[in-house]
Amino acid sequence: MKIKSSIPNEEFKGPLDLDITINSGQTSQPAWINEENHFKELLIVNNQAVLVSLSTDEISGAVLVELESSHEFSLKQVIGEIRRIFDLNFNLTLFYEFLKEDPALAPTIDFCQGLRLFKAHNIFECLISSICSANNSIIRWSRSIRAMQEKWGVSYILPSGRFYTFPTPETILQLPEHEIEEMEMCGGEKNLEECIHNLKACGVGYRGKYMKEAAKIVTENISLPKLGQMDYEKAFEALLDLPGVGPKVADCILLYGYGRGEAFPTDVWIKRIISHLYFEGKDVKVDKIREFGQDQFGEYAGYTQLYLFHYARKSGLLNKLKPLKK
Repeated sequence: MKIKSSIPNEEFKGPLDLDITINSGQTSQPAWINEENHFKELLIVNNQAVLVSLSTDEISGAVLVELESSHEFSLKQVIGEIRRIFDLNFNLTLFYEFLKEDPALAPTIDFCQGLRLFKAHNIFECLISSICSANNSIIRWSRSIRAMQEKWGVSYILPSGRFYTFPTPETILQLPEHEIEEMEMCGGEKNLEECIHNLKACGVGYRGKYMKEAAKIVTENISLPKLGQMDYEKAFEALLDLPGVGPKVADCILLYGYGRGEAFPTDVWIKRIISHLYFEGKDVKVDKIREFGQDQFGEYAGYTQLYLFHYARKSGLLNKLKPLKK
């Protein structure tokens, strides 16, 4: 079953740039597959697997949608999920007015036109992606998540190719963490070089242990949908109980997984950017920077963090803020 549709730009508030949104390194998921400016991903909508391909009409600005599935599906529900993932109900025009009021933020607009939140279509995938992103590059953690999909996700073969879901918590829980554990689980029938179906083989390093422990807690103790219904502080504290989840990762999950705009993910780079723009480059503690971001930017904290980081990467500011090598 194939369907072509579109989302007219009058139906979303402000611009949308699919490319910079999908490739901005948000930890909800890896970047969607780009084939000649058509961005593809397999989504599960109402228990149906649907391959979504998105592009932009250069004249009208509409989002062009191509959908493919082995089963019948609801076009309305899939379009609704696309709108949610790309946060099309968020008024980007109003946000730009907010940015223009602050001389430190106004320059971000030219570098970030159409950048929106890239929300999770699978909360558990967002949790694992965010754990994997800690002290890691965008390229490396994205490659690890894709490897996990291909090894242990459900495979769907469509005319456009083979696509995978992200493995469930129950699946992750049963996986060997490293090659030695895999060899032990198979009764010594493999040598170490043959043991490639373990978390470490996906390039996650020490984070494999955290992923398994988080999967166990999610399976036995925490409901991810219910966590999203908590008030922000309670949800934040609950996430901190998960192995491998510190304040920055917790805020990433709340922002990209649940769309909690008051979250302000803060790492050493955001610390340097905020310190440079607002504190004359002074050495301010990370927790104070996070608190400042939430107080200063309010409901726009998450979007402001996203824009500041993208701006700093593209403008060269990030390189200027790197400490000098001794």
